[in-house]
Amino acid sequence: MSIPFFQVDAFTDKAFSGNPAAVCPLESWLHDSQLQAIAAENNLAETAFFVPKDGEYHIRWFTPTVEVDLCGHATLASAAIVLRHLEPHRQKVIFQSQSGPLIVSRAGDRLALDFPTRPVEEVTLTPAMIAALGGKPIKAFKGVRDYVVTYKSAEEIRALTPDMDKIAAIGPFAVTAPGTKADGDVDFVSRYFAPAEGIPEDPVTGSAHCSLAPYWSQVLGKTEMRARQVSARGGDLWLRLRGDRIDIEGQAVLVIQGELFL
Repeated sequence: MSIPFFQVDAFTDKAFSGNPAAVCPLESWLHDSQLQAIAAENNLAETAFFVPKDGEYHIRWFTPTVEVDLCGHATLASAAIVLRHLEPHRQKVIFQSQSGPLIVSRAGDRLALDFPTRPVEEVTLTPAMIAALGGKPIKAFKGVRDYVVTYKSAEEIRALTPDMDKIAAIGPFAVTAPGTKADGDVDFVSRYFAPAEGIPEDPVTGSAHCSLAPYWSQVLGKTEMRARQVSARGGDLWLRLRGDRIDIEGQAVLVIQGELFL
């Protein structure tokens, strides 16, 4: 048995940057153990699987070790495959997911994800968090899934060398700071760590911006922002808040196409 396989670099306009996602269109669902085994074999931050139904698609996302309930870059990658390769006549695609319907639309040379926001509330910045992340964090917040920890500068964010074992014991972290001209006049920068989910550092994390954007919107008094994730690969996101929804725009580049054999 073989299934189509695509690897897409998301949130970038250049190959070998952004966040690579594997995309596997299916005619019907495989057993969960097979989906997880494929994701482990791919060994990327996320592998997306989707199945067509009634003009829409049902989508699921797997890290090398677990299934997750929301993923931005692999949804962007999946939409790029649907809208540019499988159904190029379409202007948008609807993915049904554990987090509800997710609409992805064409937006010039970018694609726009319509995602739910995940606002954060301030929590105590504990000694364990500081020991896990390093540097001199200012405040800590918690959303549905992620901790968001703020720092003074982008330089501090780049210089962090977190203790992954300690992070794994607490939970996924997005660390963030104001942007600079050196980062292309972005409003804020971030990095993201989720070692307990098989992702020591995620290159570009669309879903984390469901929490980062509401936070920075309050700080900056803006509903439209540009963000950059300053991982080694790096990536760019354009954000627009609409009440309890957020548009996350980004580019995507196909780098590998082939077949996966089972």
